Amino acid sequence: MPFYHPKSSAFKLHGKALVVPVVSTANVSQLAADLLVASLGLRCVGLFDPRDIVPVVGGREDGEEGVTTPLELYGSDASSVVIIQQRSPVLKVRYPPIILLNALLKSLYQARKQEFIDALLKFIEESQFSAVLFLSGVDSSNRTDEQMHVPTYLIRPPQGPSYTSTPLSTLSTLPIPAYTSPVPQHPTSVLSAASEGAIPFIPGGGLTRRILSSLPPSVPAAALLQFVLEGDNRADAALMAAVVAKVLSLDVREGGWKQPPSWSQGLFGTPHDQTLYG
Repeated sequence: MPFYHPKSSAFKLHGKALVVPVVSTANVSQLAADLLVASLGLRCVGLFDPRDIVPVVGGREDGEEGVTTPLELYGSDASSVVIIQQRSPVLKVRYPPIILLNALLKSLYQARKQEFIDALLKFIEESQFSAVLFLSGVDSSNRTDEQMHVPTYLIRPPQGPSYTSTPLSTLSTLPIPAYTSPVPQHPTSVLSAASEGAIPFIPGGGLTRRILSSLPPSVPAAALLQFVLEGDNRADAALMAAVVAKVLSLDVREGGWKQPPSWSQGLFGTPHDQTLYG
């Protein structure tokens, strides 16, 4: 079964920049993707097989028939960018837990993280995107004193190609500092920092580190990370979306940012009945 199902074979992905929000702290990357989709006027152009993701469905807010699914791709012919929207995390186990009787059953209970990453990276490589920009939140309760001054940081995968002549070329001029982990992954470990890998530990970053560590060397890619805390993260999302627009040179004019209707209808659920409080 194919991982990606385009709605129309006429829509071409080749040469476009891909934005991938990774499920992470405060869902700031998903909220930023919402803002970008709404502000750029993008539409759903394809669906991904959700076999490795927690099942979820919801109503569409664009007037189209059908339902939203856990993993969709948004774009338009007029835009140089396409955006993945992931609405639920990757499954930690494939099936509900039962007593594991043998090795075969045990294999069915493994987490689906690497399967999802492999499918995503294969899609990225086969689609021949001009560049890929990953978005992730980082738990700000762990940041150092130096990291208090700037909320947004950058990771450049060391094995990747040059950004020259790609949509990521602006990163050479933008003042976005390189990310370093505020805390070690294994505080009590005797392992050296170098032994923990080329990509620094990202507290609250979900699969971001594993994805960046698995990237094919032929893909021009970067990751924008933003320190956030759980709460009303609309302002954090607006900042992240603005940085994405700057990095990818997207034409979102001042005052042109649009919040999707779903933010006013269900971002924090329905309001409480005030008569409950006298």
